[in-house]
Amino acid sequence: MQPPERATAGRRRPLRAGCGKTRRPADNARVNEQLPGSLPVLHADQWLAVVDKPAGLMVHDSVLAADETDFAADRLRAQFGRQVFLVHRLDRATSGCLLLAFDRDTASALGKAVMAQQLDKRYLAVCRGWPEEGFTIDHPLDGGPGKPQKKPAVTRFRRLACGELDEPSAGFPTSRYALLECAPVTGRFRQIRRHLKHASHHLIGDTSHGDGRHNRAFRMRGVHRMLLHAWQLGFPHPKDGQEMTVVAPPSGEFLKAMALFGWSLADGAAGGG
Repeated sequence: MQPPERATAGRRRPLRAGCGKTRRPADNARVNEQLPGSLPVLHADQWLAVVDKPAGLMVHDSVLAADETDFAADRLRAQFGRQVFLVHRLDRATSGCLLLAFDRDTASALGKAVMAQQLDKRYLAVCRGWPEEGFTIDHPLDGGPGKPQKKPAVTRFRRLACGELDEPSAGFPTSRYALLECAPVTGRFRQIRRHLKHASHHLIGDTSHGDGRHNRAFRMRGVHRMLLHAWQLGFPHPKDGQEMTVVAPPSGEFLKAMALFGWSLADGAAGGG
């Protein structure tokens, strides 16, 4: 069997400013990015793909969908012109790397990698306050609506940058915020969002688990989305075991929020603040 074709940027390497932009998919991966509503393709080969899901788009139909009719799964089937199998999920308000398979065997292999905690998922988040430079939250969580049983949940955090806004808070003339890299070890319902609430470092823009006062401060500055982005995804390719890393650079309102503090991403770290 020939080794799987990959975009060069899909291989594991140090992060640099500008890396992770949309790659041209391999020739044997059929894709139509000209379709209305198509998602940017970060990596594609004949077995799998990673796309950049926009904030506000539901991944698939669920009990939380209500009257929603637009789903990433449907868009991707039309975009690739074939059946797709979603390997993991992202919340509607979360943007970034979404992994999918094109056949059941690949989906099964990637599913086993998920269960074995072999997916290296790194998120960017903006939270209230200045947490420690590095910390871990080990706090059990339930499975969401209709699933009251609590299970172990662990998330590792790394503070990338700090900043302040001229927004009075708790008797102080300014409000403090931080840019975090979040690495969930487990995959519970809204894990990062709920863990940040548990630590009183609420995620900005989170209308379910965040702090309304801080959310309003960002909306007044033109940032209306939840500031959680699936930035980097690493996984072993199921066909040859090669370690893959795909990066989705933040864009749009997430970059606008970072610009409020002069934050930037370079060499895997943030400057400013």
